[in-house]
Amino acid sequence: MVKRQDGFSLIELMITMVVFLLIIASASGVFTSLLTQFKQQSKVAETNIEGAIGLEILRRDLESAGYGLPWNVEVDGDNDGNDWEQLVGYCEAVSDVTITPNPTTFNNGATVAGACPAAVTAGSAPMAIRSGNNTGWNGADYLSIKSTTIATNDTAKKWNYLRVGDNKNTWTPACENLNKYPNAGAGDTDCSTGASTENTVRVIVISPGGSSAANTRSLITNAGVFFTQYSGTANFAPPAGSTETYMVYGVDRGTNLRMPFNRADYFIKVPATMPSACAPNTGILYKGTLSQANGTITELPILDCVADMQVVYALDNDEDGDFVNGEGTPADAYTDNLTGLTAAQIRTRVKEIRVYILAHEGQRDANYTYPNNSIAIPPASDPAAGLGRTFDLTIITNYQNYRWKVYTLVVRPNNLR
Repeated sequence: MVKRQDGFSLIELMITMVVFLLIIASASGVFTSLLTQFKQQSKVAETNIEGAIGLEILRRDLESAGYGLPWNVEVDGDNDGNDWEQLVGYCEAVSDVTITPNPTTFNNGATVAGACPAAVTAGSAPMAIRSGNNTGWNGADYLSIKSTTIATNDTAKKWNYLRVGDNKNTWTPACENLNKYPNAGAGDTDCSTGASTENTVRVIVISPGGSSAANTRSLITNAGVFFTQYSGTANFAPPAGSTETYMVYGVDRGTNLRMPFNRADYFIKVPATMPSACAPNTGILYKGTLSQANGTITELPILDCVADMQVVYALDNDEDGDFVNGEGTPADAYTDNLTGLTAAQIRTRVKEIRVYILAHEGQRDANYTYPNNSIAIPPASDPAAGLGRTFDLTIITNYQNYRWKVYTLVVRPNNLR
């Protein structure tokens, strides 16, 4: 007798396969959605981390604006009131047409025609802060900061005292000294032996002065030369019998100076290859450090996918010192343009610098729509609202599919005075 063998009919098998495919399709859709969200959130987190690091660099540079910056020159040799023309070889940035506007726009202390060095035809004390209002890429602002500490080399972070007889302090630990640097190749990582000594670092010397505005923070020169090596400060020291103490500021480790300070510019620029996650018509915010060797700009990327940067200043216009950040009497005025202010007025009037940077978090998300058609920079709730500009999100297709964010930095520069 033949046994009966039970099994699935073709119809049952087809129904099972359809149900199975539906389950797989559903699970696949959920998985794809989760993967997309994970990718989007990862990009947002990456943007936030990048922003925190990059903007901290900008914040520190704003705080250091004016540090070690000379206000005057020791002697006006020809009594024409233009002390700065005496400085031999004083010359700032050379032309760089890849940056908008050209960095030479923000030179001061020397008017340079053509290649450097050139004769100074008009001079003034270097301004700790300068900016171009809507003169940068796509109408963004351009920011220029001057101080000795703003460069990336180690020498720019160090200083010392200088007294009669070329007497300088010795700091502890040893690596804090201007002429000491760890030398791993010689086994001297803590700067404790002669192998770490570099007396050739370039420094400037400043007399605090103070008896009159004309000699306060005066740059000491020697036959028009405004810098020296660390081992060559004898000719820059206070004269015999003086009780004054000068300040020695490190500027650069390995090259002669073209200016008695360091300079860094912040600007938006579109490189040859933009990150693929960035929206169309956005750029990268750069810190451009000015080279003492040749006046070129060395670019350090600070933040990707940036659409705009606006800079606003809180001013104490009557110079009565009553400006207090966040309390008491408010600023006499907010402005986004320092044009017309002298170096001395910038030192006495600028009490707060507010920088607003518009960038997007993550990448384009077709399932997301930004709630507004435009973004006010500064925001409407900000004390400086109404300055800056309003950024139109409708000018580029799909702009509203990005998560836009205005990064706000509020800094009180501590070294202007």
